Amino acid sequence: MTTDSSNQLMPLSLSAPGVNLGAYISTVNQIPILTAEQEKELAERYYYDQDLDAAKMLVMSHLRFVVHIARSYAGYGLPQGDLIQEGNLGLMKAVKRFDPNMGVRLVSFAVHWIKAEIHEYVIRNWRIVKVATTKAQRKLFFNLRSLKKSSKKLTLEEAQAIANDLNVTPEQVLEMEGRLTAYDAAFEAQGDDDEDSHYTAPALYLEDNRYDPARLIEEEDWEDQNANALHQAMEKLDDRSRNILQRRWLDDNKSTLHELAAEYNVSAERIRQLEKNAMEKIKVAMSAG
Repeated sequence: MTTDSSNQLMPLSLSAPGVNLGAYISTVNQIPILTAEQEKELAERYYYDQDLDAAKMLVMSHLRFVVHIARSYAGYGLPQGDLIQEGNLGLMKAVKRFDPNMGVRLVSFAVHWIKAEIHEYVIRNWRIVKVATTKAQRKLFFNLRSLKKSSKKLTLEEAQAIANDLNVTPEQVLEMEGRLTAYDAAFEAQGDDDEDSHYTAPALYLEDNRYDPARLIEEEDWEDQNANALHQAMEKLDDRSRNILQRRWLDDNKSTLHELAAEYNVSAERIRQLEKNAMEKIKVAMSAG
């Protein structure tokens, strides 16, 4: 089966998983799985030519794997459709970064990106207050519940055993347990609150600084400084590198690697290398500034 024939089997439209989850899963499970040859051909078309149709086929053919991964996060009480949607974002990021010359299948490369997006979503939404910000805390967050032998509070011995398994300290284990068992307080006063608790609602004493003139001016200055730094960094590039970055990233109608390769009479891979080198110089120049 060629990529053309598999394209014909792609659904013409696909609703978001939150609209009708059952229909969505049924549809993505009917999308053909690409062979290694088909996947490499599509990946090369997108990597070298920025062929968006090829990228779409790569994403569509891997949606079933996102569903499979998202199901393993069902225990956090979050909508399955939302978990799948976040995983799909990770899949699209993986396709964008996938290099067909790495010698691995896309699904192996994409697992990291899919799980990373789902992890971020779970942590953002499982509690109003963030429960995990460091790498060690995230490892605890996604493993502590399964390692606990009961719903009771951990003993020091149990905390030590879990700490040894996860290569963290017992104190970190006990701190995460406290975060997982804490409750979220409402920002605004509730209708059934008593008089005393009504006046302690955070909405009554926390200041909203979103529209503070000083902050708005500071944000505008920061944006102006970034724009000026980018302009100055671009000026330090040679004409060819500057033109490549301009046309690949800043112009409304962006040029492909092959279009620029034909113009400069070099290979598409050479254009990609020049683009990468120019980006590194831009980062160094802007960080130094």
